[in-house]
Amino acid sequence: MADIIPFDKRSGSIWFDGKLVSWQDAKVHVLTHGLHYASSVFEGERVYSGRIYQLEEHTRRLFESARILDMKIRFTENEINAASREVAKVQGFNDAYVRPVVFRGSEQMSVAAPHASTHIAIAVWQWPSYFDPALKMKGIRLTISDWRRPAPDTAPWRSKAAGLYMICTISKHKAEAEGYHDALMMDYRGLVAEATGANIFFVEEGKLITPIADCFLDGVTRRSIIALARARQIPVVERYIEPDDLAKFSECFLTGTAAEVTPVSEIGPHRFRPSTLTETLMHDYMEDVRRPVVNPGSP
Repeated sequence: MADIIPFDKRSGSIWFDGKLVSWQDAKVHVLTHGLHYASSVFEGERVYSGRIYQLEEHTRRLFESARILDMKIRFTENEINAASREVAKVQGFNDAYVRPVVFRGSEQMSVAAPHASTHIAIAVWQWPSYFDPALKMKGIRLTISDWRRPAPDTAPWRSKAAGLYMICTISKHKAEAEGYHDALMMDYRGLVAEATGANIFFVEEGKLITPIADCFLDGVTRRSIIALARARQIPVVERYIEPDDLAKFSECFLTGTAAEVTPVSEIGPHRFRPSTLTETLMHDYMEDVRRPVVNPGSP
């Protein structure tokens, strides 16, 4: 870890509340409401060949997440799209990660903070594959988390809210400490839900199977993969998946902005072999994210 530059020590610019500021000057106070009460939402996006993939869809979800948490962004979606492109261009990375984050400020420090201001920042940095590229076709190993995704009436599951990732961090830390790469999380009913930061797909007799997203985030990449599969006439089935169903599946992979399309070789006692369907969708996804920009002025 010694050669990793801490995020507060990096260089460049961050778009912060309407203007570009020096990376190391993009600071908030320790008594910021978002730090203490998780009043924060964010997005994860990637720049491929100079274009932010599915930017408009990500920004739309960012605004909806903020609305669910009762935070009003004082910019329009178009302004945030333009700001995202601006900071990506200023950072000068052809391939990179984009992180917009919205959070309540420091005017009030209590559970209710109706007078706290809402801030938004957008940062761009280089971030390679979420998992070791050498594992891409070999497949990563997952354990099964002790934690479950909460019931839909107990958490704002439709939002990409920072607080919802607390149990994900705990689960992934434990998985890595035990020699795994990630963890599969069940939902409040004990059904298969997702990994700690990615959606999950399975293959059964030529069909693509994925859990119904009714208590966890319906990922942007998840929707892209479903669309790509259907374009190839691959049947896609969204259904509830029991833990015992895992023994029936031949292939498995994760999807997400960070994970992209990552094959899985193991979940607890279950084994999978990445094969044709997984390879096809990995290839189609990478082609999609790197397709040429039709209008060079609007990446």
